[in-house]
Amino acid sequence: MRAALTMQSQKLTPQQCYVSPGMPPLKLGKTTSFFEFWPSWLTYIPVALQWLALSVRYRSLTLPLIANPQLPLSGMVGIGKSELLQQASGELEHTILPWFAVEKTELPLATQVAAIKDQIDAAGFTYPLVCKPDIGCRGVGVKLIKNDNELMVNFNLYPASSKMVVQKLADFEPEAGIFFTRNPDESQGKIISLALKYTPYVIGDGRKTLAELIASDERAGTLTHLYQSRHKANWHNVIPAGEPYRLVFSASHSKGAIFRDANNLITEQLNAKLTSLMSDLPDFHYGRLDVKFKDVESLGKGENIQIVEINTASSEPLHIWDSNTSLRSAMSALLYQYKLLFQYGDANRTRGFKPPSIRKLIRHWRLEQKLSSYYAETD
Repeated sequence: MRAALTMQSQKLTPQQCYVSPGMPPLKLGKTTSFFEFWPSWLTYIPVALQWLALSVRYRSLTLPLIANPQLPLSGMVGIGKSELLQQASGELEHTILPWFAVEKTELPLATQVAAIKDQIDAAGFTYPLVCKPDIGCRGVGVKLIKNDNELMVNFNLYPASSKMVVQKLADFEPEAGIFFTRNPDESQGKIISLALKYTPYVIGDGRKTLAELIASDERAGTLTHLYQSRHKANWHNVIPAGEPYRLVFSASHSKGAIFRDANNLITEQLNAKLTSLMSDLPDFHYGRLDVKFKDVESLGKGENIQIVEINTASSEPLHIWDSNTSLRSAMSALLYQYKLLFQYGDANRTRGFKPPSIRKLIRHWRLEQKLSSYYAETD
C-alpha cells in the first residue's frame, strides 16, 4: 500500500532511511543480525533448558502460567486479547485504543458485517480501522481495513465461533514495544526493555518498479519473501519519485518491521506512568505494551500515548531483535525474563493461586495453531 506521506523536509543520507514524523532517524548499520530470523524453536532452546531447570527448583512445570493470575495461562498461548483488555478500568481503559470483539456465527455474512458496522458507529470511529484475530500471536492476521468490502472479505475467513477484534486506528504512527514488570510483592513496577518499532519504507525514484526498489534496498532486499505476496498488486508498478512506499503496516518483527534498542529512552516519568496505568489491570505483573506515541519527547514523559495491545507471558523484549544486538545479550534478556516468570508465579502460588495443568496448556496451543491457519496474510 502507498503511504500518503511526502518527504517534506527530511534530508536523508545513504546510511539513513525514511521514518515517520516523531521517530528518531534510523541508521541501518547491520542489515540483519545472524540470528535475527532463526526459527523460534532454535532461538528458544536455552529458554527451554532453563525452564526445565527452574521447574525442578520450584517444583512445578507450569508455575509461570500464574504470573498474571487473573488471565488464563498468564496469556501464554491460545488466550483471547479481549480477555485481558476487558479487565482494564480507569485511566488504562481510556489509554487503550477503542476496540470491541465480535464472534463469527452461522448467520449470513452480510448480516454479521452490517452488525459490525453498527458497532463501529457506536464505538465512535470509522475507516480506516484495524482488524485482528482475538487469538493469535506474532502479528498474525492483522489487517488495515479501509472499506466495507475489505471488512467483509477479511471476516469471511474467520471460522465459526472464533472472534475478531476491531480497533480504532491510532492517531500516531510512531510505535514502541515497552516490556513492563511488577513483582507481586511490590507496588512499584519496572520497565525492563524499550524498543522502537520502525515500519520499513522504500523511496520511489520514478523509474524503478516496487520489486526493483526492494531488491536494491540494503535490508529489504534480503527479506523479499516477507514482502512480495502482500504487495503483489503493486509489485511491478513504478513508484513516483520521492514517494515513500510503506512495506509493513503491522509493526511485527516476523513480518519485516525494524526494531531498535531504545532502553536509553526509559525515564522515571515513563516508568511511573506505566506503573500507574497498569494498576488499573487486576494482578497484572508481566508483559509488553505495544504503544503508539506522538514523539520521543512525549514518550519519555508518559504523555500522548495510545496502547494498541498488551502482550503477556509469551511476549518478548523487542530490543533483542535490533540487528546490532549480540546473541549473548539477546539470550541474556530472554533468560532473565523467563526467570522472572517463575519468580512471579512462585509469589502468586504463595498467595493461593494454583498452576494449571499441562493438558490445558497443550489444548490452548492446539487451538491457536488451528485458528492461525484461517487468517488472512498480515498487512
